[in-house]
This record gives sequence, C-alpha cells and structure tokens, in this order.
Amino acid sequence: MRTFAEPDLSVRPAQTDPRWNALQRVAAAAALLSALFIPVQIAVFVAWPPPLGGTAADWFALLREHRLAGLIDLDLLLVADNVLLMPILLALYVALRRAYPSVMLLAVAMGFASVGMYIATNPAVQLAVLSNQYAAATTDAERETATSAGAAMLAMWQGTAFHAGYLLGSTAGILLGAAMLRGGVFSRLTGWLAIAGNAMGLGLYIPTVGVFIAVFSVLFLEAWYVLIAARLYRLGRAAGVRVPRRRLAAPAGDPRPGGAGVRHAAAGRVHQAGRLGPPRLDA
Repeated sequence: MRTFAEPDLSVRPAQTDPRWNALQRVAAAAALLSALFIPVQIAVFVAWPPPLGGTAADWFALLREHRLAGLIDLDLLLVADNVLLMPILLALYVALRRAYPSVMLLAVAMGFASVGMYIATNPAVQLAVLSNQYAAATTDAERETATSAGAAMLAMWQGTAFHAGYLLGSTAGILLGAAMLRGGVFSRLTGWLAIAGNAMGLGLYIPTVGVFIAVFSVLFLEAWYVLIAARLYRLGRAAGVRVPRRRLAAPAGDPRPGGAGVRHAAAGRVHQAGRLGPPRLDA
C-alpha cells in the first residue's frame, strides 16, 4: 500500500529515457539553488527592509548605502529564480508529458510567458545605474531627471506586465501541481505543495493582508523546490541505467528485416531487465 508521499512508478518510459539525463540533473541543481535563494531573500528583507511605497530617491539611498541588499530588495534574486525555473519547467514537462500532455504543454507555455514578463519588467539593474547618476549629479535638474526615470521604472515594475506574469505563473504552478498529483512520477505531497503555494500566492490581491499571505506561500514553495530537486536528481540517475541490447539475426524464412530476431532480442532485454531489477525511482 502506497503512503501519502510515495509516488506511483507506473509511468516509467518517460522517467528512464537516458536522453533526458542531463536535463533532469540540471533541473535538480536549479531547484536546489532556488530553494537556497529563498531564505537569503527573507533574511535581506528583514535586515534591510525595502522602501515599499517610497520614492525613487528612497531606493537610490538604499542602493547607495547597501548596494547588494538593495538589489535583492528589488527582486534581483527572483530574476535568478525565474532563469532557473526554465530548466525546471522543461524537466517537469519531460517527466509528466505522457500522463498529461495537454496540461503540461499549457503549464509550461504559461510558465515561460511569466518568466519573460517578470525578467523584462524588473528594474534592479536600471535603478542601480540611476542611483549612480543621482549620486554624481551636480545640479537639481540632473537629480530630478534621475528621480523621474526611477519613478517610471518603479511604476513599470508593478504594472500590467508584472501582474499578468504573476497570474500566469501562479496558474501554471497550480496546473503543474494537479499533474503531479496523478502523474505517477512525483509524490502527492509534492503536488499539493505546488497547488497550495501558488494558490496562496494569489492572496496578494486580497486587500490589507494580501502581502502577508503571499509571503507565507513562500514556505510551501521552499519545500516544493527541495522535493523536486531530490526527485529530479533520482530520475536523472535512473535515466543513466541502460539495459544492454542484443541484435539477433533473422532466422531463415522470415522476410522482415530483423524478423523474429528482433522479437527475440526484445525478449532478451526484458529478461535482462528482470535480472537487473528496476532502477530506483523512489521519492
């Protein structure tokens, strides 16, 4: 009897294909890095709170006094998270595409659209450059030019593209979680964490308490990253287990290329796989 967190290994062809070995391992490393970034971001937000609701001059001051902390407060690590999400999405598609091809294609497409929107609208590097210009300004006109440009960057940061990308990313995460629940590759716990984290992230749009709900959702995503990192790494190792192939000549009288020999070779591979035992794919 399977436990709540134990995956069903019924979808083995998509898991053990050695062609995806490298992708699964890269995705595992990317998920682990994303999990490590989350506590760093939280620590920086607590130690050097971002001037949310402040002016561009407030951000310039933070960037001038604590450059790295200011960049992290401007979600520079989230940009890195989104870059790392690309191989993760591809690896999840490979692992689950045979069980839910349409759902996975839609989820990955929405995920990539979200990544593009978020990276395009993040103002971290631009505001760092403008803060240098602001500090080097010698006239009020030059400082006003820098602050006006900074204000425009901040407005774009929380503009239409950001919210569209946020909604697309959250929806993609929920679809991925739903596919994980019944795909037989990842544990049900992993699927529920994806659904809970991304659904709770939509709490951002609840007045007054929305920001706190969205921040709390990060705890679910932290656990999700750790679980998929471990699982994808195991899938990558399992994909490296290759069953030896034998090619037998077709017996006389069989007109087909390979003929019965191909069928006998397949039977030999099955027998060989039975002796070796299935690759370890436990979560």
